Amino acid sequence: MRVIAVANQKGGVGKTTTAINLGTALAAVGRRVLVMDCDAQGNASTGLGVELAARRKTSYDVIIGEGTLAEGIIATRVPNLDLVPGDENLAGLETLLHDDPRKNFRLRDAFDAHRAAGGMYDTVLIDCPPSLSTVTINAMVAANAVLVPLQCEFLALEGLSQLLRTVDLVRGALNPGLEIQGVVLTMFDKRNNLSDQVAGEVRSFFGQKVYQTVIPRNVRLSEAPSFGLPAILYDHKCSGSEAYIMLAQELMQRERERAAA
Repeated sequence: MRVIAVANQKGGVGKTTTAINLGTALAAVGRRVLVMDCDAQGNASTGLGVELAARRKTSYDVIIGEGTLAEGIIATRVPNLDLVPGDENLAGLETLLHDDPRKNFRLRDAFDAHRAAGGMYDTVLIDCPPSLSTVTINAMVAANAVLVPLQCEFLALEGLSQLLRTVDLVRGALNPGLEIQGVVLTMFDKRNNLSDQVAGEVRSFFGQKVYQTVIPRNVRLSEAPSFGLPAILYDHKCSGSEAYIMLAQELMQRERERAAA
């Protein structure tokens, strides 16, 4: 079970869009995928068509120990794709766990218990909140790797160094095996020279860590969540859907190369 945290403390960079559409594309080729919604806004849950009334146990319950991972799992309308929903209670987790010496390991413990009980997925994608909070640290401690969606604008670069420092801190103190799985350039506008400049800077800094696939700025990607559907189901021929299908293929190739190394 490969656990990937989809993280960037900046909001509006495409974390949720990436989690649900990458997850859908992986599920479409037969991978068993779990999306874990760890954002208090619950956008991944909404984007996968899971209504509030159906969210009986959430990632909040899993992290605080009031429910197991298995109890939080909901099947979505996408074959092979399950969800652990999120809710607004996640916003109060920082205060609730403040004095808990194992506050950063709660999600890892839940995954370990799920594995021990025989529960398995090929890929788990954790949709992290737009902050470097206790929830995000839990995701990084539980994860094998971090996937970073990065919007193609200069302001998006400013917070990247802080995220990388956090990954280094987690690797040094809490999860030695954590790696940067890759950086995904999102909201790319081919009509805008700025997008090209930002992409060039990111590629010069991260090199091969940056995916060749670039996610374009696309109206259909924005519309799909309001219908409770991943864009790949809403309009599989739009440029955004095609890009996420290509991203999934590239991710699987990277994973094969990692496993063979």
